[in-house]
This record gives sequence, structure tokens and C-alpha cells, in this order.
Amino acid sequence: KGQVNPHFLFNSLNSLSSLISDDPDKAEKFLDEMSKVYRYLLRTNEDGLTTLEAEIQFIHSYFHLLKTRYGDGLDLETIIDERYCCYQLPPLTLQMLVENAVKHNMILKDHPLKILIMTTNSGKLVVSNNLQRKDRMVSSNKVGLTNIVNKYRLMKQEEITVRDDGKEFAVVV
Repeated sequence: KGQVNPHFLFNSLNSLSSLISDDPDKAEKFLDEMSKVYRYLLRTNEDGLTTLEAEIQFIHSYFHLLKTRYGDGLDLETIIDERYCCYQLPPLTLQMLVENAVKHNMILKDHPLKILIMTTNSGKLVVSNNLQRKDRMVSSNKVGLTNIVNKYRLMKQEEITVRDDGKEFAVVV
């Protein structure tokens, strides 16, 4: 719960505030997704695990908030094999990885930031994005990735893999 960017709440409320007068129907949908995000955050046990299916449902609500804010500059594709939906992972893993992509990359209408969440045939989960690094370096304490690495170590799971080939950034868990 502490990993979620505290500014996210304020950004979400600002987005909602502007939508209320501009597009009440869109504001209602935004509020519904925002409540799903915070309900999940409050119910999630930091020390426990959650299913991939629950994480994917959560990330769709979370992404709806981001998409409302960034519009056509942001895309998400999920390709999840149903046989892996019952697999378990630490809660908020996907949120931290999506937030990482948004934080470190430019979001442009003409060149959208494209985030892909997919499962591999071997049961791995891959979160990748095209690299559009921001011109100015964003301050990063690498807490999100470090947190994920440490959770997987504590669970005695395989190390996560981070790939950066200059065109794409990917994390495999």
C-alpha cells in the first residue's frame, strides 16, 4: 500500500474534478474505477499473495485512471493465457511495473507509450514497454523494482529478470 505513489490520489482527484463538469458520464466511470483501485489497495494483504486474475482485474481499473489522464499517449495490451490466471504473485506487482513505465517514459499522443503484460508458455509473466526515456532524468530510488526483487527472494522464487535493449524495457517474473 505504501508503494503506491502518494501523488496518484491527488492526480486522480484533479482528473475527476475536471471531468465532473466536462463529461459527467466519463466522471462516473472514472469514479467507479477509482473506487475499485482503492478497494483493492485496502483489501490487499502486503504479506500475502494474490492471483494473477485479481491483479489483471486491478490493473485494468488502475490503467483506466491513467488512460483518462494521459489519453491517446498511453496504451495497454494484456495477453494472458487462462491456465495461468490462478497462479499467485505478490500484490501490486503489476501496478509497480506499470507505474515505473509511466514515470520514466515520455507519454506522447503521436508516439504512445505502449505497455504489454503477457504470459509466456513457461508460465512467466512479462511486463514490457517501448522506451521513450524522458529527456531529464527522473529521480528514482528504485524502490519499486527492489521491492519486487525482495518479495520474490523471500518467497524463494526464481530471480526476476530485467531487460533493457535500448528500445524496450521488460521485467520477467
